[in-house]
Amino acid sequence: MSAIVNCTDRQSPGLLKDTAAGSAGKAFKPGHRWKVLGMGVAANASFSATFAGIPATAVVLRQGYHLANAELGLALGLLGLGVALSELPWGLLTDRWGDRRVLLTGLGATAAWLFVMAMLVVPTKAGIPDVTLLCASLLITGLLGGSVNGSSGRAIMGWFRENERGFAMSIRQTAVPLGGGLGALILPSLALAFGFAAVFGVLAGASALSALFAWRWLHEPPTTDEGHRAAAAVPGPAPLRNRDVWRIATAIGLLCFPQVAVLTFASVFLHDFVGLGTAAISASLAAVQIGAMVMRIWSGRFTDRHGNRRQFLRLCSALSALAFAVLWLLVLVSSAMSGGQFLLMAALPAVLIVAGVSVSAWHGVAYTELATLAGAGHVGTALSLANSFVFVGFFLVPVAIPGLLHLWSWSGVWLSAAICALIAWPIFLRPA
Repeated sequence: MSAIVNCTDRQSPGLLKDTAAGSAGKAFKPGHRWKVLGMGVAANASFSATFAGIPATAVVLRQGYHLANAELGLALGLLGLGVALSELPWGLLTDRWGDRRVLLTGLGATAAWLFVMAMLVVPTKAGIPDVTLLCASLLITGLLGGSVNGSSGRAIMGWFRENERGFAMSIRQTAVPLGGGLGALILPSLALAFGFAAVFGVLAGASALSALFAWRWLHEPPTTDEGHRAAAAVPGPAPLRNRDVWRIATAIGLLCFPQVAVLTFASVFLHDFVGLGTAAISASLAAVQIGAMVMRIWSGRFTDRHGNRRQFLRLCSALSALAFAVLWLLVLVSSAMSGGQFLLMAALPAVLIVAGVSVSAWHGVAYTELATLAGAGHVGTALSLANSFVFVGFFLVPVAIPGLLHLWSWSGVWLSAAICALIAWPIFLRPA
């Protein structure tokens, strides 16, 4: 796809012809773009259920595999490291091969690997897999799953016009909390009842189903003269040589650090510090994900209408820093009190939910602004660059949290989250 094209319902009625190489002669109804968007949501939700759902089982994972906190952090971190290492190569490949080939390859391979894990890398009566095997398996899962973000984002940017892309990308980004929320609700109980063979098997099935949707609906969009003109109007260097692209990608990564802390260790915090059970923990994490979904859709529509993506991103950074600072203070006060802290402890899950939602509301807006800056032919590369920074956080944060817990307990974790969000604020570009 050499151009981001304007493929909308306001084009001539009837069927749209796809003249791109590899799918020449295919005809699409004007509403086909919504099927492409649905496919993108399914693909991202299936992998989100993996990289956010597995950490939601952290308490059961720690027990089932006999892990210390440091080993648990390393295992969860390597899942993120795999995505971080593979995102940019997958993105470059997407801009070269096209989104259909890359997404089908990545989803199919991820499904196959998760099925292998369900067969071979689970605790049984005969024995418990070595921590090294578990870590290596999660690393490979991340390496394969890194194919999803750039390829699905490139497809959606190609099928929607400029004043719809923030909304469309925000809907796609709801797939992350959607998949994570479903994972948080289902996977811990599934692990307790049926073991991790069922967990990995369900995740393999979700990836396989998403691959089927991609095979059925994902094709290159029709290339029109209007689309070529829109692409030609995008100036500037390639994304890897564009300072503004690097700034937004870096800020996205930093603002994801506190989000990753919530996704990976909130279940442990709510269990060990607050004293909640499995059902309450799952409900709290699901509330974070549902709130994030609602806010992502609203923010995409809001910024499309008002043209204020950069202002919105800076505001989200500031509000996230404030929310985590409040959480830090509450943990400090709760730790210092010897009794009569029931109401304070009851408030901690609510504040955690607010902080988790505020630090998850901006993704679609940020990725749309990033793709617009990068230009039509480099969407896959730009989105994958940002996700490389994001999943560096998925590696570093789970590895760092056990050390922070050892030195400063949970107050150190949430203060660090607030500092990361505050640092991201000036890095996001000011409004033009």
